[in-house]
Amino acid sequence: MTLEVQYAGAVDGETSGARAKRPVLHAYLDIAIVVVVLVATNLIAHFTTAWASIATVPIAAVVLLVLTRRRGLGWVELGLSPRHWRKGSLYALAAMGLVIGVVAIGAALPITRPFFMADRYATLSGALVASMIVIPLQTVIPEELAFRGVLQGTLGRVYGARGVFAAGSLMFGLWHIASSLGLTSGNKGLSGFLGGGVAGQVLGILGAVVATAAAGVVFTWLRRRSGSLIAPIALHWSLNGAGALAAAIVWHTTMA
Repeated sequence: MTLEVQYAGAVDGETSGARAKRPVLHAYLDIAIVVVVLVATNLIAHFTTAWASIATVPIAAVVLLVLTRRRGLGWVELGLSPRHWRKGSLYALAAMGLVIGVVAIGAALPITRPFFMADRYATLSGALVASMIVIPLQTVIPEELAFRGVLQGTLGRVYGARGVFAAGSLMFGLWHIASSLGLTSGNKGLSGFLGGGVAGQVLGILGAVVATAAAGVVFTWLRRRSGSLIAPIALHWSLNGAGALAAAIVWHTTMA
């Protein structure tokens, strides 16, 4: 009788332990799925067709959102809860004001003006379309939804704050390797500073990875601090969208 009770207790203990481990294993599986989808998305978007480069990232972000919602991630974990909209908006306004001010100063100073001369924003009309339509819908919103929403939400179920900051920011930096392959060739300021050829291209890629990983730290901090994706979306747009407009203005005034 004693042996039976001990055996039953051992079985119950093992069952409880297995149940406790199961959610953790599921969380790691969720992270693995998100990372695989992000890697595949990046490769498809940058190394296939022009249409794929336009549609892949937004579609992948929506797919990841649906998948993780079905896996049990809540709106708060994803940074999409309405109760954090007000706080997120306040942080968004502060971040946008700071970045737009810095960009304006950088575009005005002779020492930094050449870094704004990216030839893809050589016209005001093109920069406006990019800033108000292409950048928000194709880059900023999908990337923030994927990284500060889905990825951060899944990482948060396994890691503490340091792990979320480190892993999420590193992934965001590596995400920009493909998009920075022609960075120096299309920017006179960067090519003049880093040099041309393979060496300049490698330095440009490394610089882009470090810069975007650092930006990822700030985006993650805003997301955690405000509880909402609104703040990192606003900051992300400010860096990309305001930069595009500043580049067009610099081109227009320099070449006039």
